[in-house]
Amino acid sequence: MSAESTPEPGIPGEPGTNGSRHSAKGRRRKPRSKRRKGLLITAWTAAGIVVLGGTGAGYLYFKLNGNIKSVDIDSALGTNRPTKVDNGSENILVLGSDSRSGSNKKLGGGADDGSARSDTAMIVHVYKGHKKAGVVSMPRDTLIDRPECTDTAGKTYPAASGVMFNTAYSTGGAACAVKTVESITGLRMDHYLEVDFSGFQKLIDELGGVQVTTTKNINDSQSHLNLKAGTHKLDGEQALGLVRTRHGVGDGSDLGRIQLQQAFIKALVNQVKHIGVFTSPKRLYDLANTATKAVTTDSDLGSVNSLMGFANGLKSISSSQMHMVTMPVQYDPANPNRVIVEKTKAQQVWTALRNDQQIPKSATKGTATGEAKGVVTAG
Repeated sequence: MSAESTPEPGIPGEPGTNGSRHSAKGRRRKPRSKRRKGLLITAWTAAGIVVLGGTGAGYLYFKLNGNIKSVDIDSALGTNRPTKVDNGSENILVLGSDSRSGSNKKLGGGADDGSARSDTAMIVHVYKGHKKAGVVSMPRDTLIDRPECTDTAGKTYPAASGVMFNTAYSTGGAACAVKTVESITGLRMDHYLEVDFSGFQKLIDELGGVQVTTTKNINDSQSHLNLKAGTHKLDGEQALGLVRTRHGVGDGSDLGRIQLQQAFIKALVNQVKHIGVFTSPKRLYDLANTATKAVTTDSDLGSVNSLMGFANGLKSISSSQMHMVTMPVQYDPANPNRVIVEKTKAQQVWTALRNDQQIPKSATKGTATGEAKGVVTAG
């Protein structure tokens, strides 16, 4: 990274993340600091572990209901949105947020400056029949044109050109993130789910860890992860380190990190099914208590009853029925530390999802990818 790089607003000292199209020149990204790394969790896992079955009555119901945080995105977005496609499918925007306050302060490695960022974003498309899903990861370093948007408090932010994708959330929160994704894709987001650093770590620990196999050593002092090649049962801290690492393996790019995250998602889904969280009332409640504290949802999912119905429609999706891709991008010729949307190929993705069809292989062939594919596998 060139010394001419300028810091991203609100992230003092982190080079090359200011979101502008021509902010830096030179070689491919060097390692970032440990402070602002993304995380993820799938929609069906975040929601699925709060299914209460016959145990969600009385005190337990009200306790869990009181845990849930929700945001009224629909009111903020208004009526100028893509039309909802009535074909039995659903689109969920899943964000991993990096808050700088509370218990996230320690995990994020930074000062409590009261801000929050989203370094991980995925569109989860649940196909008609809810037996399979398509997942599209949105690279945080993608340069996009951010539309004018209004946050849930009613404050309006002007449109901006050539800015990083993750500035949408840091600018106007969940509503601006959804507005930006809908602007890029032309797809209406039916639901919104967000989980933060500390919530992610606690969920993994509550699950008893997640088993993965690494084909190469991963050693990243900044994300506190040191794994030899082989099979590992990752606890919450290790899992967080894995989904945050971007230079412990591969080329150090955000695209490579996305490949690690996608592999972890499949391992996580396998783990949820393996331990039978839906058949043990006590384990189900413990997980539900942790999960409902960890997630923020749109207002339509902001109750235990709503999450129950939502999760029941997702729990039959297995990892083998998840098609995971990265939004088609190419490295920006003006700045190799950023990527730009490969619009023709990306349109193939959005058209397929709008029509509830499988994403064609041609949509991602020849696009930019990281060098971490196959390094982590489920189980």
